[in-house]
Amino acid sequence: MSPPAPSTHVTPIPSRRRAPWLLVEVDDSAEGHHALVWALREAARREATVVAVSVLDAPGGDPLTGTSRMPPRTREAARDRLEALVLRAVAETGISGRTRTAVLERPVFEALDAALHGADLVMVGAGRKRVLRPALPRPPLRRVARGA
Repeated sequence: MSPPAPSTHVTPIPSRRRAPWLLVEVDDSAEGHHALVWALREAARREATVVAVSVLDAPGGDPLTGTSRMPPRTREAARDRLEALVLRAVAETGISGRTRTAVLERPVFEALDAALHGADLVMVGAGRKRVLRPALPRPPLRRVARGA
């Protein structure tokens, strides 16, 4: 008997680059709806995931400065409203399976927004720290003529 032929199955090499994420603040406005629809279409084009976010403001009269306690009913109502808005956008675009939803409190959203506008964002987790910094702009590409 001859030895078995080697397998011709090739395992695909995973990309080093992670799939992109699109973070969209969604509210009841027409602009929020248009932003979500655009993000769904862009996610389909780029094979990305859309995170639709509803941002909650802290209730007034908070006895502890800098903290907030959002009632569970408020969070649940915000999530239900957000998921209804996402379903409406999915029905309009026909693009499904690319969305996640989250209800964030204002300080978390402000930290992400600050990182977008140039501030460093340090993510600290169990056993590691990472810094998200804005990318440095690339210098313009200079073309050199052949034979120069």
